Amino acid sequence: IDSEYGHVDVLVNNAGYGIFEEFDKISSSDIEAMFEVNTFALMNLSRIFGARMKQAGQGHIVNIVSMAGLIASSKSSLYSATKFAAIGFSNALRLELMPYGVYVTTFNPGPIRTGFFDKADPDGTYLKSVDRFLLEPDTVAKKIVKIIGKNKRELNLPMLLNLAHKFYTLFPKLADKL
Repeated sequence: IDSEYGHVDVLVNNAGYGIFEEFDKISSSDIEAMFEVNTFALMNLSRIFGARMKQAGQGHIVNIVSMAGLIASSKSSLYSATKFAAIGFSNALRLELMPYGVYVTTFNPGPIRTGFFDKADPDGTYLKSVDRFLLEPDTVAKKIVKIIGKNKRELNLPMLLNLAHKFYTLFPKLADKL
């Protein structure tokens, strides 16, 4: 990448997939594979490009994570675990890179109308249940472009799920019952 394109100023980590299944039906290979893509790839790319940005004294890493990393739900144990880990990593990385002029933004979208659900929800049950929260890809892309170069810690969309996250944080027992 360096030899072909030169210095990278912005890294957007956007690889990921999900399997929404009961925890006891998830295989060891599923666990390893999902962590490899959703968490380890994000960490390794952030490490590699973050070190170069640190040396240059500027840059921006945008880690596309998920609202599932903030609000766990039934049948999302593995997916949520990969996303909780990515959020924790991003939060620490932001603090480490801050003194060097490198921004780290964690973007936690709710469901986006993409092919993601072809694998994550083959029968469409989950997708139907979250239809009112579905984000359009173009809207999401515009929001990401708008924050590049700005020291924004976190962006959670849609607004209704961001409010649900605040509620979940303040009233965890009640949120679990609901």
